Amino acid sequence: MSACCTPGRACAGPAGHPAAPAPLPMPRVRTAPPAHPLVELPGGTFRRGDAFGEGYPDDHEGPAREVTVAPFAIDATAVTNARYAAFVEATGHRTDAERFGSSFVFHLLLHPAAEPHVLGRVPQAPWWLGVAGAAWHSPEGPGSDLEGRADHPVVHISHDDALAYCAWAGLRLPTETEWEYAARGGLDGARYPWGDELTPGGEERCNTWTGDFPHRSDRPGGHVGTVPVTAYAPNGYGLHNTSGNVWEWCADAWDPDGRERVIRGGSYLCHASYCNRYRVAARSHNTPDSSTGHGGFRCARTLPPEGPTPA
Repeated sequence: MSACCTPGRACAGPAGHPAAPAPLPMPRVRTAPPAHPLVELPGGTFRRGDAFGEGYPDDHEGPAREVTVAPFAIDATAVTNARYAAFVEATGHRTDAERFGSSFVFHLLLHPAAEPHVLGRVPQAPWWLGVAGAAWHSPEGPGSDLEGRADHPVVHISHDDALAYCAWAGLRLPTETEWEYAARGGLDGARYPWGDELTPGGEERCNTWTGDFPHRSDRPGGHVGTVPVTAYAPNGYGLHNTSGNVWEWCADAWDPDGRERVIRGGSYLCHASYCNRYRVAARSHNTPDSSTGHGGFRCARTLPPEGPTPA
């Protein structure tokens, strides 16, 4: 199930999985990073995990338990295309998708000009295409671009790419516990950042799949894909889109040997009929060098503990 939600680099098979390129030194920074305002949170004790027994057993969401998190700050939104473009302009960074030469594109999003560049389909999830030339600046493959999407979340970003951005910005990735604490927005044990109902009063609150997955979208115009990072109302802590839109990398290793990293939040492809990982407690994973058309990230920063109260 995890590979189908988030295909990893090895899923592309030999044609789409060339030998890993040699690590590159971080280029010299030519300009300073712009201001990166974050939401500061006090931390504390909260219930983490699946309180409803709705998660996949292999995902180890439960049992729900009390955990404590120290004060920290986190992005109100996922990192946008505009912000990532500033990073690339300042550093010359080449993403893993660019260095490997390919990434994964959802079949309904493939640009017509990219059809000759399809390397193959993921066997467990044929709606995922390995596409040569797909990358953050050409998210639907060669011929596509970012026109009109400066405020959408950047995608086709590997864990290593996210770490490089964070290092440039003087930030870090959130831990998984920080991510869930922030995503809940202060609601104790709720399914979603806004409560327990997916569409309270019939109101849509997040960008997930609507229609017959993976064949037909019932959104206006058949829309599939990302929406602006502030497209939906924020949660109680001021964070947008912690359910749906794009998966977000966390700092934590998924497995004891550290071969994979945790991702959170679900994406525009999640649907109750197939993958209900858009719940706040839901979690999945991928290898650090993998990238997809529905994978991005947000940043965090450690805050100093509160000092003693003045006498």
